[in-house]
Amino acid sequence: MKKEKIHCENLYLYYGNKMALNNISISIPEKKVTALIGPSGCGKSTFLRTLNRMNDLIDHVKIEGEVYIDDINIYDKNIDVVNLRKFIGMVFQKSNPFAKSIFENVAYGPKINGISHKSELEGIVETALKNAAIWDEVKDRLHDSALGLSGGQQQRLCIARTLAVNPEIILMDEPASALDPISTSKIEELIVELKKDYTIVIVTHNMQQAARISDQTAFFYMGELIEYDKTKKIFTNPDIKQTEDYITGRFG
Repeated sequence: MKKEKIHCENLYLYYGNKMALNNISISIPEKKVTALIGPSGCGKSTFLRTLNRMNDLIDHVKIEGEVYIDDINIYDKNIDVVNLRKFIGMVFQKSNPFAKSIFENVAYGPKINGISHKSELEGIVETALKNAAIWDEVKDRLHDSALGLSGGQQQRLCIARTLAVNPEIILMDEPASALDPISTSKIEELIVELKKDYTIVIVTHNMQQAARISDQTAFFYMGELIEYDKTKKIFTNPDIKQTEDYITGRFG
């Protein structure tokens, strides 16, 4: 296995008195796709949001344990959370382009980070759109509103917006669940392509999607990590009966 990029040790998360994550320990390899699967409400998205400290934004959340990225504990009190999120991009279930032009959507992050030179921004935007496999579809309409794009195009635009700030990790929370099969296929192809340069962690309800695109799969249930292994093993020969029952559709 390649070097680990993310390592969680004895991670607990509580919403008030309710435990949402129970003693999660996991190592996620660099430049691979790791899928998080499990029934609704099992802790997948909550776990994903601990990796860029988005749960900090929720009232009455208490987190115990450690999350290391490149051997740095991101819950250390000295961590600059804004800076942390530059390295960890997030793509949500519902595409959320800004009500701005396609160009301005992608240039937004670099501008916030202090890049203002027009030609440099143009280069960043073009590269990000190419890497998100949408450049050819939008290159002649960069100054049109992003809201005029189709759902699948909007989601790839949001991926381009994430890439524009040059992250090392991309978190994806069901990025294709609202899309038609053709758009879903494009997103899946894109994810496989992106792992050459990025570490990707994806929450998906779609078992076939996890089997198609991920290298590692983690099965969550009731806030616990039940099993974590190479995707092929999880789907063909899991060690734990509960994993097998979920994958074969006996529950969930």
